[in-house]
Amino acid sequence: MAARDVGGMVQDKSGKVKQTENKGPSVTCQHHAPKGHDKMAVPPVYADLGKSAKDIFNKGFGYGVLKLDVKTKSQSGVEFATSGSSNTDTGKSGGHLETKYKMSELGLSFNQKWNTDNTLTSEITMEDQLAKGLKLSLDTSFVPNTGKKSAKLKTGYKRDHVNVGCDLDFDMAGPTVHAAAVLGYEGWLAGYQLAFDTAKSKLTQNNFAIGYKTGDFQLHTNVNDGTEFGGSIYQKVDSNLETAVHLAWTAGSNNTRFGIGAKYQLDKDASLSAKVNNACLVGVGYSQTLRPGVKLTLSALVDGKNVNGGGHKVGMGFELEA
Repeated sequence: MAARDVGGMVQDKSGKVKQTENKGPSVTCQHHAPKGHDKMAVPPVYADLGKSAKDIFNKGFGYGVLKLDVKTKSQSGVEFATSGSSNTDTGKSGGHLETKYKMSELGLSFNQKWNTDNTLTSEITMEDQLAKGLKLSLDTSFVPNTGKKSAKLKTGYKRDHVNVGCDLDFDMAGPTVHAAAVLGYEGWLAGYQLAFDTAKSKLTQNNFAIGYKTGDFQLHTNVNDGTEFGGSIYQKVDSNLETAVHLAWTAGSNNTRFGIGAKYQLDKDASLSAKVNNACLVGVGYSQTLRPGVKLTLSALVDGKNVNGGGHKVGMGFELEA
């Protein structure tokens, strides 16, 4: 009589029962989080709601401007960013120089910036030191020509399912308080933003937004001051193609503004962007990485209602990073 296995026990030919060796469970039970929700633990700040759709319409387009950006980093860890641009319509040129330095062990970062309008700004930021998820910043600016000074205290706190922030403008006439909060749960996002002028005891900004986000789809709607209504839809069709639709409407007006945009990744170094709105303005952009750290961007804006009449715009951007 052959040995039999019953309930993890083996009965041999002599009738004796022995315990079998446990070589691991035969069945594995795994729990998988819903796809697209595992990255939603900390929601974005209010300004970044609907950002994926905004990037489709904004990034890769720079018509009417010739721009050069240069980014370098020293051996000591100081980052330098220099930018110069020229407006082809007005002929006005401008630029700025920015330096950044981080002390990671202390959670501090320093940022100084000077532009050709002769404005000096500096920002000191402390993050994750007093409490996990807490960020404190002091932003100051100074205009030597006029002697005008300003300062802003920024605070932000982010944890699972919540991201809040409060900024305070220091003004001799009375500070202005800017506050925002975003809540997120299983892909759903809800945010509120306000600005309160303490000098006039008046609410100057009152915005609300709601949205839904998964790995390849985002929906965003917002209401600003009860008069401006907007919405956007973003979809990542596949690894190469991204599309977006934007809608906007103002209370008391019958004019609805909308646009359609798309970005196609031709290969790992090149991408093509296109967009069109209800005013028949067509924008086209092409980005090419010539070599690591060297990127060229070409863009054009065509007035579809007046193709033969001129007035079209072109732009070029050149980015260097080392």
